[in-house]
Amino acid sequence: MRFSETEIDQLWIIEPERFVDLRGSFARTFCKQEFYSQGLVTEFPQHSISMSTMKHTLRGLHFQKAPHQEAKVVSCVRGAIWDVVVDLRTESPTYLHWVAALLTAENGKQFYIPENCAHGFQSMTDDVAVSYLISAPYAPGSAHGMRYDDPAVGIEWPAIPSVISDRDLAWPAWQDAAALPFAET
Repeated sequence: MRFSETEIDQLWIIEPERFVDLRGSFARTFCKQEFYSQGLVTEFPQHSISMSTMKHTLRGLHFQKAPHQEAKVVSCVRGAIWDVVVDLRTESPTYLHWVAALLTAENGKQFYIPENCAHGFQSMTDDVAVSYLISAPYAPGSAHGMRYDDPAVGIEWPAIPSVISDRDLAWPAWQDAAALPFAET
């Protein structure tokens, strides 16, 4: 596995090394020892999957409030997504910066997302499946989000969303969501 640093501290792009033969290919998508050697979370008690049927569906931006923050490993297992992470850690030098990567079933890239970051994605194909390894069980009372089009963050999405949930449209701008408590990391 190859771990590449991003502009945001503790946000990594992970590229599994594929071994190809006549049958197809094989790649490790998680190795506790390799994650540990990078200083990353190694316990993921929750595994989830989301499916989006239409190209340009937008999900996010989501995060968990204290005390239920989550680290995540996100991968696209069918289709392609434009995956976005926003640093919400006020003490971070990259506070409110965002990083995006194209994750596809073909390239096998993953995002390792640290706690106290918002996450969202836009499907770049029809019939997308996204897999999540999550470091904490889901706590509905701590689930929150911020506007995907918040001008304070200025994310450059690849396309106008074709589908977005009413809940995601109702998230506040960050200036209003920022009053939510986050534990220091």
